[in-house]
Amino acid sequence: MAILASIIKKGIELRHKIRRSEKTPLFYQKKELKKLLRKSEFTMFGQNYNFSNMVNSRNFVNKFRATVPVHDYNSIYAQWWNKALHHQENVCWPGQVKYFALSSGTSESSSKHIPVTREMVKAIQRTSLRQIISLGGYQGLPDDIFSKGILMLGGSTHLNQKGSYFEGDLSGITASKIPFWFQHFYKPGKKIASETDWSTKLEEIVETAPTWDIGILVGVPAWCQLLLEKIIERYQLKNIHELWPNLTIYVHGGVSFEPYRKSFDSLVAKPLTCIETYLASEGFIAYQDEQDNRSMKLVTNNGLFFEFVPFNEENFNGDGELVRKPKTLLIDEVKLDEEYALLLSTCSGAWRYLIGDVVKFTNVEKAEIIISGRTKHYLSLCGEHLSVDNMNKAIEMVSDELDIRINEFTVAGIKHGTMFAHKWFIGTDDKVDVVELKFLIDTKLKMLNDDYRVERTSALKDIVIDVLPHEVFLNWMESKGKIGNQNKFPRVMKNHQLEEWEKFVSSQMQRSN
Repeated sequence: MAILASIIKKGIELRHKIRRSEKTPLFYQKKELKKLLRKSEFTMFGQNYNFSNMVNSRNFVNKFRATVPVHDYNSIYAQWWNKALHHQENVCWPGQVKYFALSSGTSESSSKHIPVTREMVKAIQRTSLRQIISLGGYQGLPDDIFSKGILMLGGSTHLNQKGSYFEGDLSGITASKIPFWFQHFYKPGKKIASETDWSTKLEEIVETAPTWDIGILVGVPAWCQLLLEKIIERYQLKNIHELWPNLTIYVHGGVSFEPYRKSFDSLVAKPLTCIETYLASEGFIAYQDEQDNRSMKLVTNNGLFFEFVPFNEENFNGDGELVRKPKTLLIDEVKLDEEYALLLSTCSGAWRYLIGDVVKFTNVEKAEIIISGRTKHYLSLCGEHLSVDNMNKAIEMVSDELDIRINEFTVAGIKHGTMFAHKWFIGTDDKVDVVELKFLIDTKLKMLNDDYRVERTSALKDIVIDVLPHEVFLNWMESKGKIGNQNKFPRVMKNHQLEEWEKFVSSQMQRSN
């Protein structure tokens, strides 16, 4: 396989050197939308909204936006996707949908069924290859990195057959389509990857870990950290590089890596090259393609059409729900550092679909973004407009200043007399002065967010800090059946979820006492 690795490396280097003439993101987006409309014009959805008329119009983009309504999951499922789930063909995309990815995000209790078409699987493969090719521009990578194992810590690859379709994790759907040349590098291998019980799967990986030479680790930070800790503990190591000396690259996504960075640093002997991806059940949306640039490049020419909804009171209510006819922008109309909720139209039959993520553009010309939060994961009790991005940055700064590891956290808005307060639940196993921690979090947020600073002098009367063992957060996820896989702990707790969480915390602390 050394010859195969050499061929892959040379191919990557060659492709990276060949620069095709780049057109604007808007050019690619218009071209992509026309492909999607033309492909779907004879589906139920396409005929209902007269795609045939649109696709032949010079103003097809504006006609599309004026005619097709914006959807969230509940509306598109009730009207359209449920038909495909009940074996109907040609609903939102030609043919029959054979795969549905189960997705619940961080706050929903019931699983969503996201259609995954053959075209979407191919699109994800193409974007994955593009990201691998982008490594040709990275400096300092070992020459033999492409001959090492790639450990992908995802959900179970086992799929449940439901009549005419299969359902399961996106990783399970895509795993069956892994190219033959990649199977040699892929770990933990098909047998372990198909294990449905997370604890058993983790144990099998730990048991087999010494037989692998891992160069690249892929997965959600919380679960990758847990795996590395278990391996280090099992084999009495000082750090993971004693077992995997060639571990060089960590590919992550789903949540900000910054709150976990300090914990990861304690598990390695040398810094890892960290690469962020934005792969959702709805598609491979963006990826980091430059070594020293934490922003991700939107995939504008591979089965996805984007619209951007300004994330403000005009378009969203206080619960983060979209108004009936929101204002949307195209990729050439966005501005730097402003927050936008993301709408997708895709080759899986999503049409003007609110994915739930909020992004900011760091470079409009190159279509580069960061994820700043979720539409329903922010706090604005009295106009403080506190985003998950603000929270992540504050936690990163405080962790560095106090030299502690904060592995998880969540925040809730609570009443404070006739006014309001924020209650923080901080997950750390390090000793910390709660008074100092409260002061620093408050101070950093005032630096990061002017609205927060103003409201702390008026309606936002206080912040409350509750420090908990990291294990409490993991136990909560396990109690919800969301241990492992691509599950993330919610950064903001609201309504009944907050009530459940506080009862759970109380029971956990009583048990530990």
